[in-house]
Amino acid sequence: MTVKVSALVSTSSTVKLYFYNTRAGFLKSGKWAFSKSVKPEGKREITLPVDLPKGEWAVAITQDMNNNDKVDKNFLCIPTEPYAFSNNIRPTVAAPDFNECKFRVDGPGQVVSIVLKD
Repeated sequence: MTVKVSALVSTSSTVKLYFYNTRAGFLKSGKWAFSKSVKPEGKREITLPVDLPKGEWAVAITQDMNNNDKVDKNFLCIPTEPYAFSNNIRPTVAAPDFNECKFRVDGPGQVVSIVLKD
């Protein structure tokens, strides 16, 4: 499958993708199935081929604007760096649930498009 992330805020800051396949671990540090880091190399959009086993998956994405290798947050624990979730879920009060962000992988050729929120 392919993950396509558009509307990148920076054309040079690292984009980090966190892939989850369980509800219990969703958005918990270190509980992702795997992660990938990609440099946009001057582009506002990245396309990343990913080999995901069949099943339910969700993706959380951040762009590390200051390259400190973490998601910076304000005093309310709201990210201050660009972020996004699969299904383009836009949380307003609380972090989204796995079920809101999940998508089903059934075979090759699938594309998941996500727009980054700054």
